[in-house]
Amino acid sequence: MNKGMSRKRPTPPQQAANPSKQQATSPEDEFVDEDEDVFLDETLFETEDDLVLRDIEQRQSLASRLTKWARPPPSHAYTSASRSVAFQQLEIDYVIGESHRELLPNWSGSAAIIRIFGVTKEGHSVCCHVHGFEPYFYINCFPVMGPDDISRFHQILEGRMGEVNRNSKVPKFIRRIEMVQKRSIMYYQQQDSEPFLKIVVALPTMVASCRGILEKGILIDGLGMKKFMTYDSNVLFALRFMIDCNIVGGNWIEVPAGRYKTTKPLSYCQLEFHCLYSDLISHTPEGEFSKMAPFRILSFDIECAGRKGHFPEPTHDPVIQVANLVTMQGENQPFIRNIMTLKSCAPIVGVDVMSFDTEREVLLAWRDLLREVDPDVIIGYNICKFDLPYLIERAETLGIAEFPILGRIKNSRVRVKDTTFSSSGTLPSSYDMSYNVTA
Repeated sequence: MNKGMSRKRPTPPQQAANPSKQQATSPEDEFVDEDEDVFLDETLFETEDDLVLRDIEQRQSLASRLTKWARPPPSHAYTSASRSVAFQQLEIDYVIGESHRELLPNWSGSAAIIRIFGVTKEGHSVCCHVHGFEPYFYINCFPVMGPDDISRFHQILEGRMGEVNRNSKVPKFIRRIEMVQKRSIMYYQQQDSEPFLKIVVALPTMVASCRGILEKGILIDGLGMKKFMTYDSNVLFALRFMIDCNIVGGNWIEVPAGRYKTTKPLSYCQLEFHCLYSDLISHTPEGEFSKMAPFRILSFDIECAGRKGHFPEPTHDPVIQVANLVTMQGENQPFIRNIMTLKSCAPIVGVDVMSFDTEREVLLAWRDLLREVDPDVIIGYNICKFDLPYLIERAETLGIAEFPILGRIKNSRVRVKDTTFSSSGTLPSSYDMSYNVTA
C-alpha cells in the first residue's frame, strides 16, 4: 500500500470466463480499503500536572549529577560546636541587623554585623557573623573641656544627629564619647600624646553625618560655637575592624570552642555561627598558618547565538552554552570539566556534557551548579563586564525570577551595578583629606 496517497485507483473489472456474462460488483468491491491505523501522540494530551512531574524528575536527575561535586560534609565536632573553628578568610563585609541577644544582652536595636567568609583546612565553607564592633572616629579635645562639658556636648550632639537622621530607628545615635590619649601623625609633634575625644556612633553611615556636623560647627553651652577637626573619619568600617583586630588579607582566623553560637542559617555555607569580635584569634601567616586552604576556583565562559552583524544582546539573543572548569587550590588539574548546552551536543572526551531543551533549563542548571559546587573564587575572561551581566539580564528577559540568587546568602539577589575606577598621579578634587591618629 502506498502510504503517501490518501486514495487508491479503482481496480480493473475481473474478466469473466464467459464474456457474455458480467459479474455483479458491489460499491465496496470497486475500491481498495482506504482505512489506516492512526496512532495519537500521547504528549498532545499531557496535563499540566504531567509537565510539572516531568520537570521535577528532570531537576532531581540534574541534582543527583551535581551532588558528586559537593563539598565534603562537616564532622560531628563541627556541627555540634564542640571544637574551635579555624579558617582562611577570603572576604569581609558588614550588614545592618538586630543585635544578638545572647552575645550582647544589654544591646538593643540595629547594629553593624561583620561577616567573614572563608574555608577550613578540610574544605568546609564558613560564614562567621561578628558582633560587638562599633564604628567610631576621633576629634580634637579643647583643653577647657572637662567631664561635665563632655556630657553636655554628648547631649547636644545627640540632638543634632536626630535632626539629620530622622528616618533612623536606632535608640541612640551617639553610643558614647570617651576621652583618650593619642598622638596625631600630622606635622611634627613634640609631646608623646594629647587628649582626643573618641566618638562611638550606632551605625557606620552615621560617621559621615556626625563628621559633617562637627566640622561645620556646633554650639556648646559655656564654650560657644566650636568647630572640630576629625581624625580617622574616612576609614571604611570593615577596614577599621581589620586594623583593630590585627587581621590582614587572606590570613587565618580562629574562634575557640564554646565562644560561638549557632542559629538558623542565613547562608548556604556549611559552617555558620555568631561570635563577639573580642573572641576572634587572628593568626600571623607563619608556619601552619602560612598554608593555603583548599579554595574552589570556578572558571566559566558563555556562548550566545548572536544575530548576523550584531553583537549579542541579552534582550534578544539566547545563551546556548555555558562551559565550567573547577579547580582546587594547589591542584594542577580541574576536578570538574562541564559544559551545559541548549539542545543536543556531541560527546566530548573527558567532559561532563549536559544538554537541555530550553534556555530556562540551561540557566537554572548553571545556578544549581554554583550552589552545589559552592566556589570560593569565580574567574573568567571579562566575566564582570559581559558574562555575568548577560546571564542576569537574560534571565530577567525570560522572566526567570529565581535565577539571580547566585551568592552564598539565602534569598539575596545579585544585581548588575555600574562602577568606574580611575587613577592618576595627582589627587582628585574629591579626595578625602581627613587625618589619622596613632596610639
